[in-house]
Amino acid sequence: MPEHKKLIEVALPLEAINKESAREKSIRHGHPSTLHLWWARRPLAAARAVIFSSLVDDPSSHPEQFPTEEEQIAERQRLFNLIEELVKWENSNNQDVLSRAKEEIMKSTGGNPPALLDPFAGGGAIPLEAQRLGLEAHASDLNPVAVMINKAMIEIPPKFAGMPPVNPDARVSTMNQGWEGASGLAEDVRYYGKWMKREAFKRIGHLYPKVNVPKEKGGGEATVIAWIWARTVKCPNPACGCQMPLAKSFVLSKKSGNEAFIRPIIEDSRIRYVVGYGKGVPEAPKTARGAKFKCIKCNEVSTPDYIKSEAISGRMGAQLMAVVAEGPHGRIYLGPDDIQENVANVPKPGDYPTGELGGDRRAIWTPLYGLDTYDKLFTNRQLVTLTTISGLVAKAQYKATEDALAAGMSDDEKGLANGGSGAKAYGQALGVYLAFVLDKMVDYHSSLCSWHSSGEKMRNTFGRQGIPMTWDYAEGNPFSNSSGSYDNMLEWVIKCVQNNIGTKVGHVRQFDAQSDNGLRNIMVSTDPPYYDNIGYADLSDFFYIWMRQTLKETYPKLFRTMLVPKTEELVAIPYRFDGSVERARDFFENGMLKTFHQVFVYAREDVPVTIYYAFKQSESDEDDDAGKQTASTGWETMLSAIIKAGFSITGTWPMRTEMAVRQVATGTNALASSIVLVCCKRPADAPVCTRREFINVLKRELKPALQKLQASNIAPVDLAQSSIGPGMGVYSRFSKVLEADGLPMSVRSALQIINQELDLYFTEQDGELDRDSRFCVDLYSQYAFNNMKFGEADVLARAKNTSVERLAGRGVLYAQKGVVHLLTRDEIPTKINPSETIIWLLTQQLTHMMETGGVVACAQIISEMFGSNVEQAKSLAYRLFTIAEKKGWAQEAYAYNSLVIAWPEIQSKATELKAQNRKIEQISLF
Repeated sequence: MPEHKKLIEVALPLEAINKESAREKSIRHGHPSTLHLWWARRPLAAARAVIFSSLVDDPSSHPEQFPTEEEQIAERQRLFNLIEELVKWENSNNQDVLSRAKEEIMKSTGGNPPALLDPFAGGGAIPLEAQRLGLEAHASDLNPVAVMINKAMIEIPPKFAGMPPVNPDARVSTMNQGWEGASGLAEDVRYYGKWMKREAFKRIGHLYPKVNVPKEKGGGEATVIAWIWARTVKCPNPACGCQMPLAKSFVLSKKSGNEAFIRPIIEDSRIRYVVGYGKGVPEAPKTARGAKFKCIKCNEVSTPDYIKSEAISGRMGAQLMAVVAEGPHGRIYLGPDDIQENVANVPKPGDYPTGELGGDRRAIWTPLYGLDTYDKLFTNRQLVTLTTISGLVAKAQYKATEDALAAGMSDDEKGLANGGSGAKAYGQALGVYLAFVLDKMVDYHSSLCSWHSSGEKMRNTFGRQGIPMTWDYAEGNPFSNSSGSYDNMLEWVIKCVQNNIGTKVGHVRQFDAQSDNGLRNIMVSTDPPYYDNIGYADLSDFFYIWMRQTLKETYPKLFRTMLVPKTEELVAIPYRFDGSVERARDFFENGMLKTFHQVFVYAREDVPVTIYYAFKQSESDEDDDAGKQTASTGWETMLSAIIKAGFSITGTWPMRTEMAVRQVATGTNALASSIVLVCCKRPADAPVCTRREFINVLKRELKPALQKLQASNIAPVDLAQSSIGPGMGVYSRFSKVLEADGLPMSVRSALQIINQELDLYFTEQDGELDRDSRFCVDLYSQYAFNNMKFGEADVLARAKNTSVERLAGRGVLYAQKGVVHLLTRDEIPTKINPSETIIWLLTQQLTHMMETGGVVACAQIISEMFGSNVEQAKSLAYRLFTIAEKKGWAQEAYAYNSLVIAWPEIQSKATELKAQNRKIEQISLF
């Protein structure tokens, strides 16, 4: 174990870190996440805080400087204050704040901070933040798309930092501005990107004609934003035979005052479409999830098998239903005309990239409907446009190289792949960012994009971590000014490059995490794959085929394969193992063990390894001795790999890094937090213990750890996961935990024991409740808010030393005609008695107020209260969440989780209200 504990092993200003991490998801312009799409990125704020606190000593490590506990607390608070400044998005490039952070790192590392490695670099947040904090950053990944994202963020910008732009306009400009960081590079991305647009319009602008606007809509011509298409198949009814639309919806706009919809007009054997405004949206043909549609002409209901058969046989077509145009006062919705329909009917280009889609049908659905190669995911017009832009990247790169030579840049004839930093490398660097513009276009210009009727804008292809089937789709206009346009995509990339100030060159390579990369005595922070959650390689093929076509001359080794390498990707996806779940699990477990053996070799003794993980326990095991337990194969294999590799877990922090509204979270068992595991090398002489000794130590240490987690306001949804940390911390400090038969205890058994102790912790908390609340918790556990017989309720009430009549009289129960049930939150009294001692009632009232009135309404309740009742209500919300989650009561669990998450805001507002009330009272005395 390291002699000096690091701050991350003792304490963190978790609330501030989580607040900024969650806020960061809504920040767009200039954020690195907008440079190129990647899945499950870590927020920069969390990565920055984790790296900083892993390097800076906790004050308790220096008793010679901080001999008393009070002095240590004061010094720790000073570091907390710095972290709270450091994690703010606005301070990302604040040199004063960064300098102070670097100074603390230098102080704790003896002026020699270690290099950082992220062996699963992915979207690059961790290496980028290491570089921002002055470390030498190493990023590796098997996936070429991830490698390119990291190169664009930490390797390329520092090569050309502080250089002026080379384009002719900038060279003759009289404005003599300083070109700090990558601002000169960004200006050249703008210049050559604009040149590409002009050249593209000359070649393909005719494919995107303007639309004639009727007089009642203002007349004249308008630029089209999107064309709304519906896929079609022939109606299975032989007497009908029309091309039935496979449309999910006929709604175009839900905007108040501009409601619009598509109205189908049936004419003999064909259907044409017009646009209607206002109310009266026709019923859509889609009847349920999946390929379930009804013919709008004859009402024949087609089976999913019929739709799939027609689609796979190549008989699925598409028909234009509406045109969306830019109007002077908002969107204009028009029916299709021959010009708009015919102009899209172009042949495929000859040089489009393609490849077969992956076989993971959990995430990739389109092959079920015949769209099994990537070119089939695009309309012909889209393929023409994208290949045109792709070809122009090479021309822009050549043009930039010539201009760089003319501007006096060295002619070393070395490209980026060979470490060049002259004109050729600079031209290629610009080509990388222009290729990213193309990839952003690809995301918005496929036939899987849809129209967002509430926002009146395009939706991109990847609204989730998958490639689902889209039935009615929106084809965007790259030459418009709306979402998905070329100008918008270019501007996103420019702002990301402008915001990059990296001065220390990073090192990025395509590398397998299981192999030895030769680094030693470094720190490691990483975000490994989450077992079987995401097949990054399958998904990133969507971008890779375009990136390869554009950049294979720049990085020939990186793009030597036709598709992203998949065989070695460390995920447990059964389809890659002929459907075998066991083989997929073994592959993941063996690979993770090899990876963490390598991490053990790389890691410094005095700096902890930090590992992000966000895989929720969700599998049920039946155990004859322990009853029903929960364990997660994902967690089990990850923890086993870490511990077997020689690490002990010395800290666990729930970083609130995800958005609860993201599509993957809806209706799933996804975590809202990533659990950051803090790991140190276990001493070679670590002791052995027995099962009994392990349980005794666990009982002693887990309860205060859980109390600390609750005090830090961890969300109930994350508490079970976070309890794994201190629990496994006990397990992993021993070289072995021996069962009664002398065999080593498995990680799965340890997880089951930890979960038992977690249940016991909550059960013990019930004992601290008042008698009425204990009765209500038991009733809720068994019946929720449903009816039960009076006799059963009466027996339970007597056992808790209360009565049904007493609780009915206090507005907790309904008890009439031999029927008893808990009153729902809508039915309980809304008037709060400040001296109320029924914690159940207070918890339900607060939960109801959170649902209906939000933070302020809850704050008004607790601002009038004193004593421990308020904190007991919060603890009960944790307990009720665990009950609801186990029972599968999703809405109930969500309600209690929401209350706890908002607790700091409620307390803050309540304090403010109390101060206001005191001020009013003082004024009234005069």
